[in-house]
Amino acid sequence: MYFFDFFSNHLHLKKINNKTYIFCVIRKKFYSFTKEEVIRQYIIFLLKKVKNYKNSDIWVEHPFHINKLNKRLDILVHLNKKPHIIIECKAPNILLTQKIFDQISKYNKNIKAPYLMISNGIKNLVFKTDQYNKKFSFLNYIP
Repeated sequence: MYFFDFFSNHLHLKKINNKTYIFCVIRKKFYSFTKEEVIRQYIIFLLKKVKNYKNSDIWVEHPFHINKLNKRLDILVHLNKKPHIIIECKAPNILLTQKIFDQISKYNKNIKAPYLMISNGIKNLVFKTDQYNKKFSFLNYIP
């Protein structure tokens, strides 16, 4: 139901010179239509429409540094002005592997969000972090 609503009512596309672009409601700009960008916009839709997060709480392609390397988080959700969920978006044809989990866990060493999520639009894996014991628990919902 959510996916149909997203595509029929919330997906804004435009075509320029035979190239398709998708509008990001957070960044207020059109971006190249890629599989990963569609998933990013779908996750933003879920965060806003289902979980009721405000635009100002959702940061997209947020830059940060790891060991002097420039990195970007696909989505960072804030709650009470603190990092709340780091979300890594992949294209639907990409399997959610240990490597992707390791990537987001590495990012979280700097960000220190209590929740992590990886999604390819077909499958969402959500984890609660326990920084003290260095453990993760699977959740069946987006916090």
